[in-house]
Amino acid sequence: MTPAEAVRAYYDALRAGEALAPFFLESPTVVKVGVTERLVGYAEIARGLREQTRTTDDWVVESRDLRTVDRDGFAAFSDDVRLEWYDTESFEEHAHDTRWSGTLADTDDGWRVAGMHVSVAE
Repeated sequence: MTPAEAVRAYYDALRAGEALAPFFLESPTVVKVGVTERLVGYAEIARGLREQTRTTDDWVVESRDLRTVDRDGFAAFSDDVRLEWYDTESFEEHAHDTRWSGTLADTDDGWRVAGMHVSVAE
């Protein structure tokens, strides 16, 4: 699997409501910055993603410009992504044009996210 395929697989899992934590490096130094939170360490990321999956539904993830660079066991990615989802607790729909960037590490289990940043485009 290439780094681009790994990122696309994450998008597919998000759309399908599948577990997202396995896409991340199991490390206390891994970081995920989302639209509304900053999670540090695999355990905190796994907890946050489980809660996100539990309280959201109907994800739309439209990649518009995925780019990757692969260098010696590490990769960087960036993308412009249209995100939409339904919050099952507040009964609200959300829609944002977002910017994604991050790093991936090539492990024995495939490419894993070492750092991810998602922000809302203004």
